Amino acid sequence: MANRSLTLSAPAKINLYLGVHTERDARGYHRVDSLMAAVGLADTVTVAPAQALTVQTVPASDFPMQKNTAYRAAVAMAEHYGHEANVCVTIEKRIPLCAGLGGPSTDAAAVIVALAELWGIDRADPTLDDIARGIGADVPFFLHASPAFYVGGGDVLAAEYPALPATPVVLVKPREASVSTIEAYRRFDEAPVPATALGAIASALRMGDAKTAYSLIHNNLGVISAQMEPQIQTVLDWLRAQEGIIAVDVCGSGACSFAICDTATTAADLITAARQNGWWAVATELISNTVRIVDSKK
Repeated sequence: MANRSLTLSAPAKINLYLGVHTERDARGYHRVDSLMAAVGLADTVTVAPAQALTVQTVPASDFPMQKNTAYRAAVAMAEHYGHEANVCVTIEKRIPLCAGLGGPSTDAAAVIVALAELWGIDRADPTLDDIARGIGADVPFFLHASPAFYVGGGDVLAAEYPALPATPVVLVKPREASVSTIEAYRRFDEAPVPATALGAIASALRMGDAKTAYSLIHNNLGVISAQMEPQIQTVLDWLRAQEGIIAVDVCGSGACSFAICDTATTAADLITAARQNGWWAVATELISNTVRIVDSKK
């Protein structure tokens, strides 16, 4: 393995469309249609040579590193390609956990990208997608361009679309709110919420019509999450009442919500007000890239 360190930007994602369906595949996973877009809020992942595989987070996490998605990704890469994953992975966390922003997934993707680079593996190798899929449904997205459409269990790439404008986005999460994705799906099965038709937003994205695409944003699992965690609904209602807001919805299964804004000034004012309400909030924007290498050192 090349004796060098790589630093990667591992961005968060939002769902422009999330359609969960009652039917399941052979694995027992719900059929999920997911249109995802990356945003500028990102973890920084550094992969450096080491005597053995270690993963650490900043700030430190309180669970064993072997359960970290980045650790699992490194092990899976090593097993498949027959290499020793003798690296130290350091993850500077900015993406909150239990938010629906894909933090653990993007960190895992960053490790896959880093090891592929260090081992001379073509990033276009479809095996990388298979490895990513084995770690989590959202992981493959972070290996490709943004925005993109995923089918199957939300983990199979179906289409990539032209880059969206660098539109301002505000992310807001009640600090103590948390939603179990497993429980959200269980509640969905008890009382399914129909998904809107996918065709219109997919067509708008194909044509690069951002304005129409934003008007069609939808997440039927987010409805369940807001029922489970009333603070999510409080945030949604508050965001929708603000001026300059183009679209609002839940990020994945929550507990974070997002608002697409008309201007950066609107976004800045919004996070100030959200923080005054005691919520975690950041202003960011839509970006066209997903995981990328930002530095390489011998």
